[in-house]
Amino acid sequence: MKKIAVILSGCGFMDGAEITEAVSTFISLDRRACQYDTFAPDINLNTVNHISSEAEGQRNVLQESARICRGRISDLSHLDPEKYDGLVFPGGFGVAKNLCDWADKGALCSVNKKIESVIQHFFDHSKPILAICIAPALIARVLGAHGVSLTIGNDSATAQEIEKTGAVHEDCKECDFVTDRGTKIISTPAYMYDSSPHNVYLGISRAVDEFVEMA
Repeated sequence: MKKIAVILSGCGFMDGAEITEAVSTFISLDRRACQYDTFAPDINLNTVNHISSEAEGQRNVLQESARICRGRISDLSHLDPEKYDGLVFPGGFGVAKNLCDWADKGALCSVNKKIESVIQHFFDHSKPILAICIAPALIARVLGAHGVSLTIGNDSATAQEIEKTGAVHEDCKECDFVTDRGTKIISTPAYMYDSSPHNVYLGISRAVDEFVEMA
């Protein structure tokens, strides 16, 4: 049985992990008989009211992420990459705010040190990485110097910022995915489009199929 690490960034698409994307990931991995463990950093986040879009205070990324996976989650600091066959990042703006500061600095952002070392480990050991929605921007920041190919859909401004890292952006529909076979980086746009839950699930499911074959 293949063992997969999934990293969340909170709970809610405006300030954490996108819930539909995270749950679609879990279902798709389970459908392929993969064992998966979920992780998140034990740090605070600035939360957003998902009705008014206004800032509303701080919460904890690890505690918020636990809401999505029924409490079955560990502190990111406990993630041992040696124990896993693949790595998945569901999207949501928390990736760009809580795992790095892409939201503020784009291609010049800094990345959580543990996140950076985990990504680098999977890359160095030729283990697949699946990045969903805005998460490919995080991968581009860490691995862009290797010329990795990935997608966030067809948003030209974000694609141009990604290419400043050295990564190659490919346009892609939300129900499809892009694979860089040389580096085992798989990506799918999901809610980078104003999409339906079905199309988001379809794209993630197809990407997970590819991802598991490489693991």
